[in-house]
Amino acid sequence: MKKVFIFIILATIFISVSGETSNPSTTKGGIDSQAQTPKVKKGKKDIHYWKKMAEGMSRALTTRFWGANFKEYPERYYFNYGSDLSNMTTNHYWPQAHAMDVVVDAYLRTSDKYYLNFYPLWWTGVPKFNFSGKPEDRWWNVFVDDMEWITLAQLRMFESTKQEMYFTKAKQMYNDYIFPTWGPEDEAPWHGGITWKTDAKKSKNACSNGPAAIIAARIYTMYDKVSTPDKKPKQAYLDEAIKIYNWLRDNLYDPIEGKVCDNMNATGNISKAIYTYNQGTFIGAAHELYEITGNKQYLAEAVNAANYVIDHMSENGGVLNNATSGDGGLFNGIFFRYFVKLINEPDLDKVNHEKFHRYITNCATVMAEQGVNPETMLYGGNWHKAPASTDPVALTPQLSGCMLMEAMCILKPLHKK
Repeated sequence: MKKVFIFIILATIFISVSGETSNPSTTKGGIDSQAQTPKVKKGKKDIHYWKKMAEGMSRALTTRFWGANFKEYPERYYFNYGSDLSNMTTNHYWPQAHAMDVVVDAYLRTSDKYYLNFYPLWWTGVPKFNFSGKPEDRWWNVFVDDMEWITLAQLRMFESTKQEMYFTKAKQMYNDYIFPTWGPEDEAPWHGGITWKTDAKKSKNACSNGPAAIIAARIYTMYDKVSTPDKKPKQAYLDEAIKIYNWLRDNLYDPIEGKVCDNMNATGNISKAIYTYNQGTFIGAAHELYEITGNKQYLAEAVNAANYVIDHMSENGGVLNNATSGDGGLFNGIFFRYFVKLINEPDLDKVNHEKFHRYITNCATVMAEQGVNPETMLYGGNWHKAPASTDPVALTPQLSGCMLMEAMCILKPLHKK
């Protein structure tokens, strides 16, 4: 009996110092999952397995990172930068967009109002905690690409709910803050391009042009789904999407190898750094334009960029590099978000479809079996080593893990022979 009593006391002390999530009945912004985070054992990798993995990881995201789930912070409608209050810095704006993207993924997968309940809270909290928001618009940020990620999340919130305020805000951010950074077209050496950062106007980056092209294409696609679309004509958005994509392709994309370089600086020099998220948004933009126009050049360029990742960026035992923290923790997840849409493209040729399908399935299997802790359902960014149950995990790799597992839930079966 003494041993049991001592164990209970020690367990109580551990919980009190580890930031236990509070009872949502006493926490204004806490959201009760009504269920424990699912634990997934190794087994047959069918759609049921991947749905359990996605649910487990997405629930871990919402219970272990959502600030208001901790009793000391009832109005912290914000995803913390580390699990269980381990990192609460707020100078990281763009991961909030990807956290909301995962919530949207989970809601589309389950239709569970548990996930829907995050929408209005996130909508309130993200601008509140935005470290560089303007008084007249708390959504504005000094980083153009950060605003683009937020805008893409807003478009998906509209797509999943049909609530027009999300579309309206996304359209306003694109028209007022994003596309105005284009060009000037008559100024060398850029002759166009979307700026990376509002106070660094001489840097035109892949991370600002790829997402901008996707935004413009999606506004074009969604234009007729809202009651009051815009004074700006629908065609203008498609024209801008093509213009932005063409600049990215002509300046930062290597048509031979399929790699996408990071940026062009003030002197016209091209950075040779290659990142998976730039490959991903290039693929995403090309595929969006292919779906709209049917121009097979876009599909071919998307395929070329995807093959570069598989053939040249997957030397970590057949998967991408480890990415355990910081901005880089998100890069792989962004790639998978857009890559899976390409794999599902009905017009994708058989050889590449099979290659891409095998690749993403292998990546997900390695992550699920080796990189995710089955007790906590947390992923720390190391493909081959799961974090210990007591280890804090950064938000960005957890998001990448969630994005890959959610991608497996929408991955269509291999084409029939």
